[in-house]
Order: sequence, then structure tokens, then C-alpha cells
Amino acid sequence: MKDIAFINLLVISAISLIAPLALGLMPKIRVPAVVVEIVVGIVLGPTGFGWVKIDLPVQVLSLLGFAFLLFLAGLEIDLHRLRGRTLQLAVLGYAISFVIGLAAGYGFNLVGWVHSPLLVGVALAATSSGLVVSLLSDSGHTGDDIGQTIIAAVAVADFGAVLLLSLAFPTAGGSASGRAVLLAAFGLLVAVTGVVVWLASRSRELGNVLTRLQDTAAEVRVRGAMLLLVGFAALAEKFGLEDILGAFLAGALIGVVDRDGSNHPQFRTKLDAIGNGFLIPVFFISSGLRLDLRDLVTSPAALLRVVLFLAALLVVRGLPALLYWPTFGRRGTTAIALLQATSLPVIVSATQIGVQVGLITPLNAGALTCAGVLSVLLFPAAGVRLLRARQDPGAEGEDATSREVASNGSIPGVGVPAAGGVGETEGEFPPGM
Repeated sequence: MKDIAFINLLVISAISLIAPLALGLMPKIRVPAVVVEIVVGIVLGPTGFGWVKIDLPVQVLSLLGFAFLLFLAGLEIDLHRLRGRTLQLAVLGYAISFVIGLAAGYGFNLVGWVHSPLLVGVALAATSSGLVVSLLSDSGHTGDDIGQTIIAAVAVADFGAVLLLSLAFPTAGGSASGRAVLLAAFGLLVAVTGVVVWLASRSRELGNVLTRLQDTAAEVRVRGAMLLLVGFAALAEKFGLEDILGAFLAGALIGVVDRDGSNHPQFRTKLDAIGNGFLIPVFFISSGLRLDLRDLVTSPAALLRVVLFLAALLVVRGLPALLYWPTFGRRGTTAIALLQATSLPVIVSATQIGVQVGLITPLNAGALTCAGVLSVLLFPAAGVRLLRARQDPGAEGEDATSREVASNGSIPGVGVPAAGGVGETEGEFPPGM
């Protein structure tokens, strides 16, 4: 045990506490905490002072943090609303994004920046579903029409990205056809597990036991969720897939089975506390520590790559938002475009895989990750402000479609009832995000 030390984890834990507190004390600074965490990681890592390193405890907790981030993103998906026209537009939007992203990847390949257009296409077509869903939840939009549309779009994008990373760029190797077979077998096993969990949840006797133990030291519901998370991640690895795919599916499965939380209202709050209170900040801070931007900050030509990657993110994920123009009008469509273009975790994962297998240089991986950081810094705040303006009945130039939704309670062209009673948002990031 002499080789294991906790001093680096201590510094990271302190950063995770100080970042939201500092933002809470300075409410005029509208920056998500994850950006501050990554930036501080960069400053304290090899790019800056070199004071903090990624040792074994930090590495393990960072991996768990990324898995938990995707687990919570899967948990937020309402699969019962993710169907019909909403699902069709989300899938079509992602397909368009992937094609545009692949074209951008070939463009970057022609100038010698990347060796794999597919890897860049997957990274550019992804979205930070966990961050976007958290933002929508804190601003009161997860239950309304446009909120569910955005959640559907980002969920499909993240699932598609994780799936493609598992199939096309596995760190374990193997042929594409073999991985497809393994993916099908893994999907079947997930489905069987889901049926077993659902049948168990219908048992009155087991339900009484869960209710009696859920708020005691046993915390059986939380333990069960952790078992599914770790179990699916381990199974995904065993099948030669990325463990993050298993984590995402574990969250989605719990979201399907656990629709009615009336007899355990604190369950998801406890999961949020584990993830956002400890594991996820470790992932974001260590992501900053992994970035060695010394070559990037000393080269104006390299900085240009950050700008171009950021523009590519906005185009790749923003253009498909035009599909929603007939439903949500100018403001709603622009808000969807900006929130869809907010991307970081999958970019971090894709670039780490790319560097590991030699498909992208550390310099370009850093530039693409910096573009992701800037997307988190710039796009969500503007998107939320547009959602607020669209929600305000007295806003100047309000979209006609928004007025129609407000008057008849339905969304034309989507067929999803509009949720009412949504509170106003100030367009700010909550300090803890």
C-alpha cells in the first residue's frame, strides 16, 4: 500500500468544492463549474505548474466518474416519450450530423491534422447529454415540449457516439463483424436483465422489503443501481466493447423500470449526490490534467485549429436543428442548435482513444478538447437565454409556433403534449454544474 497516495486526490477534491462555491459567490459569472474544473486541471497539470498528477486513485475514480456521467445521462431519458415523431427527428438529426462530421473529418485529414476521419466525425457529432440534461433540469425545462425534444436529440447523439466508439475503435481490437456479433449478444443480455429486473420490481413482497430498507444504512436501491452500473460496464468490457456503453445502458434501464418514484422520492437524488458530488468532478478535473497544451499555446497556427474545430462543432450539430424550425420557430431552433453543439465528455473519450491507438496526435487531441471546453463555456448560456425569451409571453417577436403551443397545448408536427407550469429561468448555470 506504500505506492498508493491520496495527495493528488486531496487537491482534486478541494478543487471540486472550491469551484462551485466560487461561482456561487460570484453569480454574475455565468460559467458552468465543469469548465472551471477543467481549466484549473490544465493550470495545475503539465501545461501549467505541474503540481498535480494522475496517479492510481485518481485514474480509477476518473474512470468511474465518466461512467457515472453517462449513467446519469441514460437515467434522464424518458424512453416512453422517446418515440414517434420525436424519435424520428432525433435519429435523422444525428444521421445528418454524422454525415457532416465525417465530411469535416475528411477535410481535417486532407490537411494532415488527423489520421481517422471517422474518429473526428464521431467526436463532432456527439453532445454532452449529461451536462445538457442537468442544465435543462435546473432551468425547469426537462418536462416541457422543447426540453424533451432536446433530451431526445442529445440522448440519441450520445448513444450513437458511444456505440460507434465501441464498434469502430475498441481498445481490445478484433474485427468489425466480430464486434457486431458481440454487440448483439450484449444487447440481448441487457434486454434479458431488464426483463428480470422488471419482473422483480412487480413483486409485492420484494417491494415491501425495498421500501423498508431503502432509507436505512442498507440503501438497497442505491446498491442495486451500482450493481447494474458496474455489472453492465464489466460485461461491455468482457464483450470487447467500451465500458461507457454499459454505463449508459444501465442508466437507461433503471429509467425504464423505475418510472414511478413516489414511494422512493430520494433515490435519484442520492444517485446525483454520488455522481455530481464526488465522482464526476474527478473526471472533469483529471481531463484537464491530461491535457498537455504547451505546444498549443506557443503556436498561433495550432490555436487556429481550436477555432476551426469549434466552428465544426457548431455546424455539425447546429445545422440539423433546422429540422425543428416548423415546430419551435427561430428562437427555439437556435436554442436547440446551441445546446446540441455543446460537447465535451465524448470528445475527451474519443481523443484519448485516438491518441492511444495512434489515430490523432496529442496536439490535435488537445485542440479538439479545447474546442469542446469552449463549446461548454459559450453555447449553453446563450441557448438557455433563448429558451427563456421563447418562454416569456411578452418577449418581443415571440415565435408564432410558441403561441400556438401555449394556446392549444400540443406541438404541431411532433405530436407530444406540451407540459405546462414551467418556471422561469434566469439563463444562468447553477454553481454546482
